[in-house]
Amino acid sequence: MLSRLMSGSSRSLEREYSCTVRLLDDSEYTCTIQRDAKGQYLFDLLCHHLNLLEKDYFGIRFVDPDKQRHWLEFTKSVVKQLRSQPPFTMCFRVKFYPADPAALKEEITRYLVFLQIKRDLYHGRLLCKTSDAALLAAYILQAEIGDYDPGKHPEGYSSKFQFFPKHSEKLERKIAEIHKTELSGQTPATSELNFLRKAQTLETYGVDPHPCKDVSGNAAFLAFTPFGFVVLQGNKRVHFIKWNEVTKLKFEGKTFYLYVSQKEEKKIILTYFAPTPEACKHLWKCGIENQAFYKLEKSSQVRTVSSSNLFFKGSRFRYSGRVAKEVMESSAKIKREPPEIHRAGMVPSRSCPSITHGPRLSSVPRTRRRAVHISIMEGLESLRDSAHSTPVRSSSHGDTFLPHVRSSRADSNERVAVIADEAYSPADSVLPTPVAEHSLELMLLSRQINGATCSIEEEKESEASTPTAAEVEALGGELRALCQGHGRPEEEQSGHLKGPPLQQQQEQGWENRA
Repeated sequence: MLSRLMSGSSRSLEREYSCTVRLLDDSEYTCTIQRDAKGQYLFDLLCHHLNLLEKDYFGIRFVDPDKQRHWLEFTKSVVKQLRSQPPFTMCFRVKFYPADPAALKEEITRYLVFLQIKRDLYHGRLLCKTSDAALLAAYILQAEIGDYDPGKHPEGYSSKFQFFPKHSEKLERKIAEIHKTELSGQTPATSELNFLRKAQTLETYGVDPHPCKDVSGNAAFLAFTPFGFVVLQGNKRVHFIKWNEVTKLKFEGKTFYLYVSQKEEKKIILTYFAPTPEACKHLWKCGIENQAFYKLEKSSQVRTVSSSNLFFKGSRFRYSGRVAKEVMESSAKIKREPPEIHRAGMVPSRSCPSITHGPRLSSVPRTRRRAVHISIMEGLESLRDSAHSTPVRSSSHGDTFLPHVRSSRADSNERVAVIADEAYSPADSVLPTPVAEHSLELMLLSRQINGATCSIEEEKESEASTPTAAEVEALGGELRALCQGHGRPEEEQSGHLKGPPLQQQQEQGWENRA
C-alpha cells in the first residue's frame, strides 16, 4: 500500500514542470505547471500575476530547439509545444498592437505596451526621423528619471542612456533640450501616454518583421500591423495592403503567398520566400491570427484555414481568441480601482544590450552598477544592473543614427513610401527567424557572378563566421555552380539579412531578447 502511494507521488512529481517567463520589464515570473496544462492556463496565471485584464493584446513567445520563434497556442499543451527540455523559458510580449494604444482603458495596459514599443525603438523595429526620435527618447527620460534637475543631471546626462541602435551627439543634445524645456511636470503616466500617441503615428508602428526574399532574391521584411500587411525593402515600404483587401494567405514549403483584391476588381498575388519551411509556416500563422483579430467583427466569424487550396491537404489552423472589436467592447466595461503599477525605473535591465562597438562604459556610480561583459564573438553585451530600465550606453558610439522617415500616417494609402534614408535593419536577435551573419554577402556575390541572384532554394549553406576575401573567392565557384543548377547543399541554413555589427547572438540567449 505504501509503495503504491510512493510510486503515485513519484509519477505526480514527474508530471510537473518549472516554467520561467521573462516579462517586459525584464523581471521573471516562475511557476510550476502540470504535464497536460494548456497554454491558456499558463497565460491566465501570468495575467493574474500582472493584474492585467486587457490581456488579449499580449501573448507568450518561445524559441524551439532550432531557434525558430513561436507564439504559444493557448488551446494546446505547453509541454508538447515547446519540444525542449525543462525548465522552460518563455517571454511575455505584445502580440497584437492596439490600433490606438492611447485609447486603452487601463494604465497598467498602456504601461506594458509602452515597454514593448520602447524595446521596438531600441532594437530598430520602430524607425523614425530624428526629431521624432528625440521626442520619444525625451518622453522615456521623463518617465524614468522625472523632471530635469541640474543637481542630479550633469551636462551630457542623456548620453548615458541607450534608446536606439545608434546615437549621435547632436541627437543627445536634442533629447536633453526637450527633456529640460518641454516636459517638466509630466508624471510617468502622462509621459508614457504621450509616447504612445507619438509612436502610433509612425510608419513602422506594430511591425514584427519576418525576414524573407522576393522572387528576384532581394531581401525584404514582411509584417502584419493593426492597419494591414506591409513589405519593407531597403528604405521603402514597397507594399501596404489593408486588411479588407487581403483575401487569402497560403504557404507551400518555403513559399508564402498573399492574395489581394483591390479596387476595380484588380487582383494580385504577392510571393515571398522564407528562410525555412518552419519560418514560412510561422509567418502564415501570424498572418491568419492578425487578419482575424483586426478584420473580423466578432470571433464567431473565425473559420479554420488551410494552407493549401485543398482543405484536406497541407496545414490547418484556427485563431482561438477574441477579435479587436470585442476586446474594445469588453475593456469599456471594466470597472475597478486602477491597480498599482510598479514601474521598472530602478530594476536591472538585460534585454536591451548595447550594440555599439567596444565594452560598455557606464557613467553611473560604481556602487549602483554591475556589468557582465560577454565577448564580441559570444554575442551582445548584457547589462545586468543599471540605475534605470533604459540601458546605459557605451561611451564609444557612431555619429550616425536612425534613418529619417519621409512618410507619415497621412500618406499610408500610398502603395510605395520611403520610410528611411537607410535600409530597414532590425537587430537579428528580435527577428522571428534567426538568421546567419553573412548570407547577404553571398547573395551579392552571386549577383556579380551571374548578373542575377539565385533562388532561395539554391543558396549556399552559411558558415559560423564571416568569410574572408579568400573564402569569398572560393565560394564564388560553388555559387556559380549552384546558380546554374549543377548542385545543391544537402542541408540549407537560413541566411542573414545584414544589420548592424555585433548582432550575432549566443544560442542560449535567443529567448532572452525582445
